[in-house]
Amino acid sequence: MGTLTIGVDIGGTKVAAGVVDDQGTIVATAHRDTPAEDVSRIEDAIATAVGELTSKYDVAAVGIGAAGFIDAQRATVMFAPNLAWRDEPLQATLARRLALPVVVENDANAAAWAEVRFGAGRGVDHVVAVTVGTGIGGGIVCNGRLLRGQFGAAAEFGHVTVVPDGRRCGCGLRGCWEQYVSGRALIREAQELAGHCPDRAAELLRLAGGRPDNVTGAMVTQAAHAGDAVALQCFDVIGMWLGRGLAGLAAILDPGLFIIGGGVSAAGEMLRAPAVTAFAASLTGRGYRPLAELRMAQLGPEAGLIGAADLARVTS
Repeated sequence: MGTLTIGVDIGGTKVAAGVVDDQGTIVATAHRDTPAEDVSRIEDAIATAVGELTSKYDVAAVGIGAAGFIDAQRATVMFAPNLAWRDEPLQATLARRLALPVVVENDANAAAWAEVRFGAGRGVDHVVAVTVGTGIGGGIVCNGRLLRGQFGAAAEFGHVTVVPDGRRCGCGLRGCWEQYVSGRALIREAQELAGHCPDRAAELLRLAGGRPDNVTGAMVTQAAHAGDAVALQCFDVIGMWLGRGLAGLAAILDPGLFIIGGGVSAAGEMLRAPAVTAFAASLTGRGYRPLAELRMAQLGPEAGLIGAADLARVTS
């Protein structure tokens, strides 16, 4: 198995910890509920989950993946939108409690690192990963290095403005990309279209009990697989916005590969195909430059945990 490390993925409702070997394989897991409003109890949940694993496995380090801004030293959570952390010295606190080296990283960065090391990005030097879930996260890996920026807050793709004065975002700005490409955006689009065009949304409305406001993202994906016209149109719209945004990122970063992950990516080709079309149509210099490939992520919801564990192995 080589050197074992632990990755911890901290979500708004669950702390998931796992022992990971040097091939990116999860050997064992432990889970705890996330008491999101209480800093000390969040740290207790992390410590007890890690402790459950270290009682059975000899590990070298612990990597923590958290949604939010992590400082350049991978030590302090500057801001976590769904948790109570504000300038929280998480690395020092947990290293002291666990008696192990600790690395803290943004969860989307960790997922991107995992996909490059063990998933869809293996063998590609310049990769941009975009995580399409409730919002949009991302990560940039260039020549084997995770690019984090001067202050550790790079790759917050979801908050690039794509529509000036557009939809209001939870970050306080308007027109952010994630307001048009995300799980929330998919649900909004589906609810509106199902309400206006019920005759084209028979399967979607059947799943939602006849009420457009009951539609969920999972229902849209299920209905689209069944051929529901409105559900398929929703993925065309979301995919179009995704491709346009990727073209903007390509103009800046010029990657060889985009990896699309997150919960919405479960739609697979229904999301990828319109994104590829919009990407090619929106790319500056199209026809005179190579097109980056768009691949779907391979590691699923465990990517953040695997990436955090591997970053602890290579950086601690």
